[in-house]
Amino acid sequence: MAAIKVHVLLFLLSIILAIDSSLSYERPPARKSIFLSLSQDLDSSSPQQVHISMVGEDKMRVSWITEDSGTPVTVQYGTSPGSYPISANGDTTTYKYILYKSGEIHNVVIGPLKPNTVYYYRCGPDSSPEFSFKTPPAGFPIKFAVVGDLGQTDWTTSTLDHISKSNYDVMLLPGDLSYADTLQPLWDSFGQLVEPLASRRPWMVTQGNHEIEKIPVVHSEAFSSYNARWLMPFEQSGSTSNLYYSFEVAGVHVIMLGSYTDFGPGSAQYNWLTNDLKKVDRTKTPWLLVLLHAPWYNSNTAHQGEYESYGMKNSMEDLLFNARVDIVFAGHVHAYERFTRVYKDNANNCGPIYMTIGDGGNREGLASKYIDPKPETSVFREASFGHGEFDVVNATHAQWTWHRNDDDEAVVSDTIWITNLVSSPSCKI
Repeated sequence: MAAIKVHVLLFLLSIILAIDSSLSYERPPARKSIFLSLSQDLDSSSPQQVHISMVGEDKMRVSWITEDSGTPVTVQYGTSPGSYPISANGDTTTYKYILYKSGEIHNVVIGPLKPNTVYYYRCGPDSSPEFSFKTPPAGFPIKFAVVGDLGQTDWTTSTLDHISKSNYDVMLLPGDLSYADTLQPLWDSFGQLVEPLASRRPWMVTQGNHEIEKIPVVHSEAFSSYNARWLMPFEQSGSTSNLYYSFEVAGVHVIMLGSYTDFGPGSAQYNWLTNDLKKVDRTKTPWLLVLLHAPWYNSNTAHQGEYESYGMKNSMEDLLFNARVDIVFAGHVHAYERFTRVYKDNANNCGPIYMTIGDGGNREGLASKYIDPKPETSVFREASFGHGEFDVVNATHAQWTWHRNDDDEAVVSDTIWITNLVSSPSCKI
């Protein structure tokens, strides 16, 4: 009965979204949404929705949900299958959303861990199934999978299938995860959908507009579901909010910004970003990446004129330019676009490369209309579902490839070799 109600609500919500989107830009037909109910083969203490995320350079947070409140908050792990000589304990939280009450959300930080090593682990009781993950390398090369606006449709499953074959080390997701949009069982469904990948490689995410689930009078907290389920290592980077943080891995400093929390000069996020950029040591991490949800540069007709884009750009573009950020990844627009190096709307060899990668598989479809003529700063743009791979080969060079999956095959449609800015004599900080 509960599943039927969810499907009815999804149907009504899709009608509302279709009406709303038709007023702004046309989308081709989307594929059907997927709803995964909790497995009937597992008991109430069995771990579900398992995913991992990095905490510092040699630790990993293991997160999972159970129905049973008496489950041990313990992760046992080791480097051989079936052998778990090390264990760590953690914390459990829950949250309520109107009439919905979440399962028991468990978080355990394990480590120190060796780089580029496969670990086998189990969550909770000794009877739990075995999972495994591989830690990122200590240095170059390292490969990132990059995809935004995932959702949970047939397009999503196609995208995830292609990513699973890419042998990536870390997933970067610039917002719009589950598309639950207040329907909390969809968070559980999303957790189940991504578990096969998210339990095996660290997923580092930031929030998008679909994570805003604030309802006036009824529910006052905007990101309660997201913050409870996808805890990121914000405290380790000196941030006071799970909505923005940074981390370092294998010679790359990655900054995750929040498009939907205060970002103006003097705000907590602005001050944190200023301090974080000052701490970046480009001799240790010669690559500097930024992820956010609402793109600062966008030649699609979708999402033009939104304050989260132009307001944040006006506030923070100088900070990123002066720090010689190499690439800025964004989502929000359901298409792919790559810009040249840009600063203040003009091509600039010392500015970041801006990329929109909001093409993971959302239920709303693609944003297929572009501004004509194409801006000179826009190099490649296409309204197709897909994913990106950022393969950092060494301290100066990396290869970016974008893989279209409109025909259910991962086809390399855009590729470029990138030299980072600290290796450019004319762009020294």
